[in-house]
Amino acid sequence: MAGKTGNQKIIEQFLADGMNHMFGNPGTVEQGFLDAVADYPDMKYILTLQESVAVMMADGYARTTQKPTLVQLHSSPGIGNAVGALYQAKRGHAPLVVIGADAGLQYMNMDAQMANDLVAMMAPVTKYSTLVLSPKSLLRTIRRAIKIASTPPMGPVYVCLPMDVLDAVNDEPVVPTSFPSTRVAPTPEQIDEAANMLLAAEKPVIFAGDGVAYSGANDDLVRVAELLGADVYGVDFGDVFIDTTHPLYQGTTGHMFGEYSHPMTSKGDANLIVGTYMVPEVFPRLEDIYQPDAKVIHFDLNAYEIAKNHHVDLGVVSDPKLSLQALAKAIESKQSDSQRSAADSRLKAARDAKKPAPIAEPVTVAAESAEAKPLKMAQFAEVLAQKVPDDVVIFDEALTNSPPVQQAIPPRKPGSYFTTRGGSLGVGFPGAIGVKLAHPDKTVIGFSGDGGSMYTIQALWSAVRHNTGAKFVVCNNGSYKLLQLNIDVYWQERSIASREHPLSFDLSYPPIRFDILAQSMGVDAVRVERAEEIGPAIDRMLADDKPFLIDLVLEGNHHSDWVKTNCSQ
Repeated sequence: MAGKTGNQKIIEQFLADGMNHMFGNPGTVEQGFLDAVADYPDMKYILTLQESVAVMMADGYARTTQKPTLVQLHSSPGIGNAVGALYQAKRGHAPLVVIGADAGLQYMNMDAQMANDLVAMMAPVTKYSTLVLSPKSLLRTIRRAIKIASTPPMGPVYVCLPMDVLDAVNDEPVVPTSFPSTRVAPTPEQIDEAANMLLAAEKPVIFAGDGVAYSGANDDLVRVAELLGADVYGVDFGDVFIDTTHPLYQGTTGHMFGEYSHPMTSKGDANLIVGTYMVPEVFPRLEDIYQPDAKVIHFDLNAYEIAKNHHVDLGVVSDPKLSLQALAKAIESKQSDSQRSAADSRLKAARDAKKPAPIAEPVTVAAESAEAKPLKMAQFAEVLAQKVPDDVVIFDEALTNSPPVQQAIPPRKPGSYFTTRGGSLGVGFPGAIGVKLAHPDKTVIGFSGDGGSMYTIQALWSAVRHNTGAKFVVCNNGSYKLLQLNIDVYWQERSIASREHPLSFDLSYPPIRFDILAQSMGVDAVRVERAEEIGPAIDRMLADDKPFLIDLVLEGNHHSDWVKTNCSQ
């Protein structure tokens, strides 16, 4: 055959755009394309054993590189398996470029095996979903998808590639994708208006998210917050947008209940929202979330989210960094002596209020051994913090165990601490592998729960296959702890008397031996059940740059005897 086929040309296109990692799971209709990968050694194919693992691993890679990342999936069953993970990627704005083959245009009217409307299947969980209809438009469609995925608001895209289109000779030129600049600044008049609103406030509050970290605006956010003496809350973020030890950082609004976040969103008489949106909760407040007459300013590159559900007095589609830089200058130039004094007082009060938490008394091995108390996450986290290198990267899906992890190893710099976002379970381990692939010189530790890790436990196999030395910690409390906490709130809201949690939240029987599961996939592992085992286990984990798993057995609310009696058939 004269010339190169589409199978070859799309690989050249991806490489031209700097995309040299492909996370995937193969299928028959992709065989020509996957065969062509062997001719391009610069393209690293990261094999996963299930499609959601491929998506979540790519999500971790994309989040740490902030670049478009390639995912290869099979047709109907394959993309069906990936839908939940892609939903998370969409809510988290991960720039994933998902490709999947189809048997071919010639078969599309046959309603044959695995036939489906693939574009429609993927449309709800992607930013853009399309089908290539001609070899003449293969590469231009790929470039369009890459551009859309990478343009704020970023998000996953899907391109269906029929086999006959890929097999055909392709004469399109390979040229790098063009990316439009979104470094757009507010007008001077808008900055003045925002500064005036904030300076007139007695209680300014800032709500921020990933847009701050992605635009490199962390220092600018801190500058504005300190000039105003404004409390700062995180909303819908997975990266570090402010040093969490800063006195003005007050925590996160959460993702579940509007009644939980309302005291935070209603405390300010002027609210600055930057690089995020208000508020992505499962059970949001239906009424207005701000105090009456409060001013609301919103800077973000996502026009859809500005004033989507709640009023905004000044909304500007603009780059977070440029917006905050200009705002800081305007505040400095306009701030009166009395306003500066009030801001300094608020900052001082925040410093006084946010004193370091007392260090827990060390657990003595003798006492712990004698009493055999269940382990608490804080015990493990405190020892881990003493042993990890300063540049450790954490991928935190510990969920209910996240607070002690973050207290021991505070998130301080962008790219050092990633958290789950979007609601899908299972991202902790594949996400850590994706981060480690991008940063092979760093120690990367992924935390997940016993429930969450079982969604994607196959990821451990990929870590060994590709010699990716990520570390893994299972927070094993024998339950879906988050569901137990949430139903407690449900009962309280409805004045229902508390009772034993549903057995469907209990994972204690049969017990899952994560250390043995890991070993079966080639990952060295150890089970930790007592305090004296923590230090040696961490030392083993950090001794080399190979994958390692700690099955950390923690205190939990579970009843294995009840499960065995009531759930057996």
